[in-house]
Amino acid sequence: MVTGIEHTAIASPDPQKLAQWYVETLGFVINYNSGKTVFVKAPNGTMLEIITSEGEAAPAGMKTPGLRHLALTVADFDAALAKIREKNVHFLTEPADAKGVKTVFFTDPDGNILHLIQRETPLG
Repeated sequence: MVTGIEHTAIASPDPQKLAQWYVETLGFVINYNSGKTVFVKAPNGTMLEIITSEGEAAPAGMKTPGLRHLALTVADFDAALAKIREKNVHFLTEPADAKGVKTVFFTDPDGNILHLIQRETPLG
């Protein structure tokens, strides 16, 4: 039976550049690099596979069908938000705090939607 999600793939016109952004902006590390495919790993062990894209991307909004965002959990929302703001990322929303859940949405350089989140009480 399935025990978890090992990685999620993102197709990018420049995998090297996007992988480096995840390293410099979010603290991931590169743990595999073939030149066309780069795996980056978060401190908790989850990974993104960044592959070379082909063709044109279809425009997508925050609620169009398909994979819409990657949620990135943090222990200190305010500190993480301040660090990300220093990197001049494009924010889609203002930070919010609702019922002990702090969130904000932003994009990586390729326009993929990322969701920074800190839950006072973890789900499940």
